[in-house]
Amino acid sequence: MSTDLARKLRRSSTAPERRLWRLLYPLRSGSFHFRKQVQVGEYYVDFACLHAGLVIELDGETHASGLAQSNDATRDDYLAGRGFHVLRFSNDDVMTNPEGVFTVISTALATRPANLRAATPSPTLPAWGRVPAGGGSTFVPQAQNGTSPLSGEVGRGGASGSNLGEGTP
Repeated sequence: MSTDLARKLRRSSTAPERRLWRLLYPLRSGSFHFRKQVQVGEYYVDFACLHAGLVIELDGETHASGLAQSNDATRDDYLAGRGFHVLRFSNDDVMTNPEGVFTVISTALATRPANLRAATPSPTLPAWGRVPAGGGSTFVPQAQNGTSPLSGEVGRGGASGSNLGEGTP
């Protein structure tokens, strides 16, 4: 499957897909990163929160037939076998009962792992190489031992001065 297909699916989203994307905003701006039209194995899923292992599928009128429901069950089994919990909503549910849909999704996410990295902002990094305010001279950064988990000996990289594994996230 190609990335062009995923791009096309994202660009030509349906009204219920756009509505659900807006419903997911509070969760997306919190600690759950959702993606639209993500390829998982051989399938494209409507919405996925990969770190939480949650897939949300929207079913239109074409999913009412017995064959479509059988295909959906096969797809759900495939995704479950890869550790995903699948939630299915009809387009009508999203359009007429958005609060209920949001409640079901947020309840499901309450039992799934959050992306804590996305929830906490990263610390401000020093402005290396910038000219200090009010001065005309150039700023030369002074290396400090242990300021970066990637720093080893000053100017050499390496792991000897690294603070990895010492309780620092």
